[in-house]
Amino acid sequence: MITSTLPTPAGRPIDDAATAWALAARGGDSDAVDRFVRALHRDVIRYVAHLCADPQAVDDLAQDTFLRALGSLHRFEGRSSARTWLLAIARRAVADSHRYTAVRPRTADVPDWQLTVERAQPRGLPGFDEGIVLLDLLDRLPDERREAFVLTQLLGLPYAEAAALGDCPVGTVRSRVARARTALAALVAEAEEAEEASTAVRKPVLD
Repeated sequence: MITSTLPTPAGRPIDDAATAWALAARGGDSDAVDRFVRALHRDVIRYVAHLCADPQAVDDLAQDTFLRALGSLHRFEGRSSARTWLLAIARRAVADSHRYTAVRPRTADVPDWQLTVERAQPRGLPGFDEGIVLLDLLDRLPDERREAFVLTQLLGLPYAEAAALGDCPVGTVRSRVARARTALAALVAEAEEAEEASTAVRKPVLD
């Protein structure tokens, strides 16, 4: 059964630790570099995955993000959290990738076969990861609402920091998140109704 329960946002102590590690890494502490990357790698992957139109490019974009960040650590002064700073870099990396893709000649005008296969996988099998269902539902949201939701509800960023990343007022972020929640609730209800109907059809009739 698909559940409408949303993931719990990451706690703020992670931000404090990551910021401390970033500052230590700036000073040449190699262990702090490793801790900084490990602490924020999952957040970067999740954020990039929701911004990028190509699932197969996510890992490369995450790596590009960290390479850019580590190359710019000497400019990081801790005025914002390291996570907010890093996600801003991730956003630029994705934007640069989109610009590059837009001018790059296409080799074939066909959809990616692996993505097509993944989307064709059955959704009602026992043990199916509900997180994947949520990702699929999020993909149906408009880009701006999806980004606001991911930043605040999945990654746990404060609305003010999400607004700074999106270069928009805090009220706009709150509105986008509210609309995203409403849309997701409707999509979840729709998916559950479809699943129940499918189960009813498959249920054998007893004499």
